[in-house]
Amino acid sequence: MKIVVLAGGTSSERDVSLSSGSRIYDALKSRGHQAILLDVYLGLKTDEPVTEQIFEAPIDWTKDIQAISESHPDLSRLKEQRKDGGRSMFGPNVLTLCEMADIVFLGLHGANGEDGRIQAAFDLMGIRYTGTGYLSSALAMDKGLSKQLFLEAGIPTPKGFTLKNGQTADPSSIPYPCMVKTICGGSSVGTYRVNNPEDLPGVLADAYAFGEDVIVEQFIDGREFSVGIIEGKALPIIEIAPLEGFYDYKNKYQPGSTIETCPADLSEALTLKLQGYAEQVFEALKLTSYARIDFMMDRLDESFYCLEANTLPGMTPTSLLPQEAAAVGISFEDLCEKLIEVSLARYREP
Repeated sequence: MKIVVLAGGTSSERDVSLSSGSRIYDALKSRGHQAILLDVYLGLKTDEPVTEQIFEAPIDWTKDIQAISESHPDLSRLKEQRKDGGRSMFGPNVLTLCEMADIVFLGLHGANGEDGRIQAAFDLMGIRYTGTGYLSSALAMDKGLSKQLFLEAGIPTPKGFTLKNGQTADPSSIPYPCMVKTICGGSSVGTYRVNNPEDLPGVLADAYAFGEDVIVEQFIDGREFSVGIIEGKALPIIEIAPLEGFYDYKNKYQPGSTIETCPADLSEALTLKLQGYAEQVFEALKLTSYARIDFMMDRLDESFYCLEANTLPGMTPTSLLPQEAAAVGISFEDLCEKLIEVSLARYREP
């Protein structure tokens, strides 16, 4: 198949996306697909007409991809690389090449990639892509909206409330420690643990730098888990135990920073309960194809709390979904093929 692997973009998870995209690209090439890797924002700069022959060209599409750094990328100079100033999310020739492809494998993460806007544009243009649709992407990306849907579906989630940019909260009204998160962020960028009331105003100011809305949420002291879902069915559970702090950007992507155990050391009853919650989340958010759902388990009473759903899970060397798939004998290459297969099923005639 002719496949465009779409990565990069302008979110705070840009570097993570490029890492995911390069691994996906390599896996698809190894299986004989005519794959190319594109940065959705920078596109392909060329003075020559773009034709389908480019899918066969001997181009190393991953040569400029760097390892993920310990901090999220500085995006301030990215627009300088676009002659048009970056008015459109789509860089030169991106849409043309995506229209030529049999499917676009979305290796995008975070805002401007995982929030449904690119999916909506592709739907209007008749471009097929991996993952869920635009509406479920948008619902899952907004932690405030998804929390409301969890509650309506009877899925336990930490107590919390949202604030608009500029709003403040009475520090004495909140139990500590608490978590402050930008409402549409990912990879724990814009996520903070607040231990003392006097720290809250400064943390809120920092969080507003990542978006107009933030969520202040109950801190759950316990164990952290993630559950991959493919076609509505849960994969083995993975437990995440950072060596220091919580599962932040550094601990997610720097090898050796976190101990990951899959299958997680849980009783059969707790395993089935957590997998059941993950499948409920998949249904409540109207997700299709695949996703990954994150949870905390209270250390004292073993109660589970859903944190969020990820509609385009990471595919980096340290990412969780590939580890869960490997636990049931699915190689990374087979996983990429499987995600294409279940995504194409959305386009088949009923």
